[in-house]
Amino acid sequence: MSRSYIFSSESVGEGHPDKVCDTISDAILDACLTVDPKSRVACETFAKSNIVVVGGEITIPSLQDKSKGTTKPIDEVINVGKVIRDAVRGIGYVNNDDVFHADQIFINNYLTIQSPDIAQGVDDAAAEGKKTAEQGAGDQGIMFGYACDETEELMPAPIMYAHRLGREMTRIRKEGKLAKWLRPDAKSQVSVEYVDGKPTRIVNVVISTQHAADVEHAEIEKFCIEEVIKKVLPANMLTAETEYLINPTGKFVVGGPQGDSGLTGRKIIVDTYGGMGRHGGGAFSGKDPSKVDRSAAYMGRWVAKNVVAAGLASKCEVQFAYAIGHPKPVSVHVDTFGTGTVSDDKILDAVNAVFSFKPADIVSQLNLLRPIYSKSTNYGHFGKIDDPDLTWEITDKAEALKAAVK
Repeated sequence: MSRSYIFSSESVGEGHPDKVCDTISDAILDACLTVDPKSRVACETFAKSNIVVVGGEITIPSLQDKSKGTTKPIDEVINVGKVIRDAVRGIGYVNNDDVFHADQIFINNYLTIQSPDIAQGVDDAAAEGKKTAEQGAGDQGIMFGYACDETEELMPAPIMYAHRLGREMTRIRKEGKLAKWLRPDAKSQVSVEYVDGKPTRIVNVVISTQHAADVEHAEIEKFCIEEVIKKVLPANMLTAETEYLINPTGKFVVGGPQGDSGLTGRKIIVDTYGGMGRHGGGAFSGKDPSKVDRSAAYMGRWVAKNVVAAGLASKCEVQFAYAIGHPKPVSVHVDTFGTGTVSDDKILDAVNAVFSFKPADIVSQLNLLRPIYSKSTNYGHFGKIDDPDLTWEITDKAEALKAAVK
């Protein structure tokens, strides 16, 4: 007997208040990594009305004076204010009617140096009583990676479709030729019907986009359906019964941080698998690769994607866990949800043979000590197959995995 169900996932645009904060946090991270690839960064951002607050811990090793035990103030090394304004300008908050405007926001900077108590567990420095020290995990925690064969990106269909809508809305807005009334804040949501575990049709599409005050709802609705939805979503997935809900409240003029407060790390399901794959709970943006919340989640995606790309399963979820300061994961688990061509135990053995889950090895294998993170911030950290800098999307270990299960 066939089973059908509907699964929904959402995405948010670059101008969403939380994504504004993610964008700022990752811009600061990239600025630090540009100065020194060994920078340690944990940057949080809060935005409301015309105010941006940044706080957290940053250490740039090459700028420390070890003889004096001091480090230059962060603002002597990185122009934090300029980084923030450039990030906001890049999003598109430059309209004269914006309360939240790149050139008019007030910035409060509360970034300090990382605690030495945390650093000692993470640093790759010789430890007393040890012949060899290894970089430990920056925190305890559980991480998940997921992949499936529903789309060419090996991602769940609902979240990828929602991201496609958001990216197209932003492309059109920034190009500035069509729909000049578009503003940066936006959300999209796609509901897909599954039959026997396979996506078969799109049941409904929701788009809410901020707009100028002088545009009629009918124009917004026609634009979103004809110029966005029907041009980026698969035609064979749209049917006569597909429902379109465009700006359901009827008006969305006040948006962004003027309409709602924003905070780094509040869109973790948007950032990952749209709810289809599990999430360990840690946010990504503003964290350097020593934080396993981020780097190990990227590792999990790389592993799961290579398992699916190798044809060992049509769905794969990888879970692993760490203790702070400890270099090896305390557990590694693989689940293919009954779709594996070999047993999950064999796949797990192959995964452990091909990949190393030590934090330092993750950073090395994925080449993470680079200012690449602003590329990951918006429209999901996973599924961007056209950018070679996002190394966790590369399926270069598929053949090794196939060989390892023989």
